Amino acid sequence: MNKVAKVLEMEPMQVFEVASFYTMFNRQKVGRHHIQFCATTPCMIRGAYDCMQAIKDYANIELGETSADGLFTLEEVECLGACCNAPMMQVNNEWVYEDLTPESTVALLESWKRGEEPHRGP
Repeated sequence: MNKVAKVLEMEPMQVFEVASFYTMFNRQKVGRHHIQFCATTPCMIRGAYDCMQAIKDYANIELGETSADGLFTLEEVECLGACCNAPMMQVNNEWVYEDLTPESTVALLESWKRGEEPHRGP
């Protein structure tokens, strides 16, 4: 961030403010599957916290942590824009998975662990 600040001729704090506010900027290394789980009201009401708990239990991690095998990092984020298909998560800032349950969430993790790419979307 200091190098970016120097190149842009800005104060380092200005770069830090942007990098720490937006969830698409990672300030530490994340796992191969960076899971950003929405927990705003529609997702929360429809079971987001149960799904996140399933991830924590499966990968033996807490929010902001990466699994020991380096496969999974879990973060709670604000609205990802799929309220009608809540709860949902975004993986690696690209893939979205909707209409999740704790069971379907764990099934996704198991697929990734086997090296498979599961169906994306709703």
